[in-house]
Amino acid sequence: MELIYRSTRNADETATASEAILKGLANEGGLFVPDSIPALDVSLEVLAQMDYRQVAYEVMKLMLTDFTEEELKACIDSAYDKKFDTPEIVPLVKKAGAYYLELFHGSTIAFKDMALSILPYLLTTSAKKNHVENEIVILTATSGDTGKAALAGFADVPGTRIIVFYPKNGVSPIQEKQMITQRGANTFVVGITGNFDDAQTGVKKMFSDTELASYMDRKGFQFSSANSINIGRLVPQMVYYVYAYTRLVADGTIHAGDKINVVVPTGNFGNILAAYYAKEMGLPIAKFICASNDNKVLYDFFATGTYDRNREFILTSSPSMDILISSNLERLIYRIAGNDAERNAELMRKLTSEGIYTITDDMRAKLSEFYGGYATESETAAAIQKIYESDNYIIDTHTAVAAAVYDKYVSETGDHTPTVIASTASPYKFTRSVMNAIDASYDAKTDFELVDALHQLSGVKIPQAIEDIRSAPVLHKTVCDKEDMLKEVKGFLKI
Repeated sequence: MELIYRSTRNADETATASEAILKGLANEGGLFVPDSIPALDVSLEVLAQMDYRQVAYEVMKLMLTDFTEEELKACIDSAYDKKFDTPEIVPLVKKAGAYYLELFHGSTIAFKDMALSILPYLLTTSAKKNHVENEIVILTATSGDTGKAALAGFADVPGTRIIVFYPKNGVSPIQEKQMITQRGANTFVVGITGNFDDAQTGVKKMFSDTELASYMDRKGFQFSSANSINIGRLVPQMVYYVYAYTRLVADGTIHAGDKINVVVPTGNFGNILAAYYAKEMGLPIAKFICASNDNKVLYDFFATGTYDRNREFILTSSPSMDILISSNLERLIYRIAGNDAERNAELMRKLTSEGIYTITDDMRAKLSEFYGGYATESETAAAIQKIYESDNYIIDTHTAVAAAVYDKYVSETGDHTPTVIASTASPYKFTRSVMNAIDASYDAKTDFELVDALHQLSGVKIPQAIEDIRSAPVLHKTVCDKEDMLKEVKGFLKI
């Protein structure tokens, strides 16, 4: 049976999976969501005997129903190959009383690789299925990791161009160097004088401009997205939660049907939403622990039922979570509003016009599975130091936010349910913050001296992604004001 996707803001706007992937964002700023989430049709015990690619197929076939078996398996096999530095794709490591799901073994050493390795294949397959003749322009805002993973995925892919906007002073030095050294004639990277929310708002504005879409079409182009607003990003992320659970079944830690908790360091809400969708598919998850940094807009939302972005934007050591407008939360709001597009659209209008909305008590009651927590900068650093000292295991700043929040959750609730923590980036991406947390004397070293020091301390091989940028030339030097983003897009496309 074909699964239909519908806009969160207009019940009449529908799409097949391939159409939703191609379009990226629905009209009027809405996001595409499935009308229903099919149940897993293979048992958890059987899934426990499968490798990552096989699990990916069993999950994704249910969500991307207009792809043939041959098409979907070709996308999966092309994505999850030697780009990953371990045959497991995502190792699950027991440390400090939890199971760390290492999502950073792809080519750009962050969890975004899990979806952005496959999105180019899903997108080009979707274009063929829908007889698209235009060149597809991937338009993306990044808070640090999506940009590089998307650039790496789409570089030199025929029939595509990719434009990435990032906050010029809002990413780590390693993150920036990864982006601005990106090769590929079809790639364009632009730093903006603003924060991630400014970049994301500018991109969404271009997506929802119908006159611009017509103009682009006349020039032979059409926009699509590599951000987590694209369901082609979200569906692959569901896979690794199913995979993690079934590894715990395979090694005898739990029995099939036992519940686990999941902790996710959260900015744009896509990664934790994927876990929520996996539960809807039948994965036994008891609690979704949503971990925020000092930009704790989500923590406040779960605590009060009010989403309020009218606050200071704080630059932290976990920059991929420095976000005040969590786009994917809209998909959850739509769900708890009873799939009521009109009701959801009204709340999103309030967010745009006033920067704040409040959900009803009835809607709040449907959020009981979620626990919101946050970690300050000092708590984040303390978590890195504590886990290094107790387990000789070094985690990045985003994972440390999750670890610190998990500790708070356990001390508050006494809940010792087996717990998977999404470890979203390699510590090599955030060497200064990570090494300073272990010992402040490291601050005197240069960024690449810190890379070598981290290698000595951890014994973990320096990822190729880091070696590649040691001496790579800077190829992208464009910086613009947030008001000039469209001008830069037109300039790159020569239209």
